[in-house]
Amino acid sequence: ELEQRAHKLWREEKPDEYFFLEMFGSAVVEHLTTMTGARLCAWADSQSFAVLPHYSPGYPEWDIVEQPRLLDLIRKTRTHALPCDIDVLESGALRPKKSLLAVFGLTRHTAHLKRLTELIPCENCSFNPCQYRRAPTYAVNVKALRRWANERLTLKLREDSSVDALFRYEGTTCTNEGKPIAFDYTVNLGPREEGYPIREQRCGPAAGDTGHTHMCRYATHGNELIGDIARERPLLGQPLNDVLTWARPSCAAGCYCEAASREHKWGQVLETIHYALAQK
Repeated sequence: ELEQRAHKLWREEKPDEYFFLEMFGSAVVEHLTTMTGARLCAWADSQSFAVLPHYSPGYPEWDIVEQPRLLDLIRKTRTHALPCDIDVLESGALRPKKSLLAVFGLTRHTAHLKRLTELIPCENCSFNPCQYRRAPTYAVNVKALRRWANERLTLKLREDSSVDALFRYEGTTCTNEGKPIAFDYTVNLGPREEGYPIREQRCGPAAGDTGHTHMCRYATHGNELIGDIARERPLLGQPLNDVLTWARPSCAAGCYCEAASREHKWGQVLETIHYALAQK
């Protein structure tokens, strides 16, 4: 009904009303999917299970061309008819276009799972033609991420599908007349299909940089400070996507004297890497 009404509004040259109905339809589908997951969670809790986020054809490693097979399976295993007719187009898209076929997985391994309410809708979807795709929510301004990704970041794909990232941070000390400093961040990520887990990460002064020796804490702690910087590996072992929910300090100091300032910079680096990979 919604699709028919939206189509009528488009023909009547009412784009605002058409757009509202389109967005409303997407919101309804998300609400129904979330409520379905909640009902399944209520049942699963009593069975010592956890319900995984829904998965659909078009998501990573599930080709959207398999949509007809899933629909056929659903029809064969139901005891009553679907509420309305659903067709699958050659592209794998469904008609009516707001329809969604989804599978909820079950697991007893609950130690490392996020709550369903903490997950971002559409986060795993890889259906590129979708006009309702939503961008990740970054703490850093997107314009800054775009500039840093182009000017400061180098990505290299290995034969095993892991990724090497090199980020050059350039700033100034907070004292001593603001001496220029440059630090290199090296990060190795696992393959995309594993969620880009952070396997290695390290930070240290760039080759030839002398500005770091003018930092106030370097004057009192010297190489001990540089060692602390090198040993800090926030989010090591976690998927890169976790940087989007990482509650880190909002410290903007240019130097590396305080741990909060160093965490802030790691957040900028990891979000830049995330942004660059998302664009690819």
